[in-house]
Amino acid sequence: ALRMSLDEPATPEQLDRVEAVIDAWLGEASASNPVVGAVERGEPGERRWYVRVHGEEKDVYSIWFTLGQRTLAYDTFLMPAPEEHHAVLYEHLLRRNLKLYGVQLAIGAEDAIFLVGHLAVDHVDEDALDWVLGTVYAAVELCFRPAIRIGFASKFGDR
Repeated sequence: ALRMSLDEPATPEQLDRVEAVIDAWLGEASASNPVVGAVERGEPGERRWYVRVHGEEKDVYSIWFTLGQRTLAYDTFLMPAPEEHHAVLYEHLLRRNLKLYGVQLAIGAEDAIFLVGHLAVDHVDEDALDWVLGTVYAAVELCFRPAIRIGFASKFGDR
């Protein structure tokens, strides 16, 4: 059994079991879920996966899963740094964060906008992974178009 607290890091054996659960789930998802376009592993020795997702509002994006000693982190690039209307966009994103569950909007590398979340290692199973995929998918569908139209308004003829 896995530990029941974030106070103690998972053992290498526990992480091996969680890694096997993630590998099996991704194998099944890539074969049966039309939203999952491709799955790749990180560098050898990394517990990291790249899941290519086909969306509607945003055609294609990747969700990065990284298994750490205490959590499974997941994140996806939503959009590049805005070219205009920075204050309006950041206010919109902060207000949108109040309506999101399981992911948060964040400013990352090069001021790009990301959706990020964490799941305790103890809670990683097929149902939780399905939930993460669905949660990230729904958040991208909800957030992408309004954010891109604010941050790049002149490209859409908006002011």
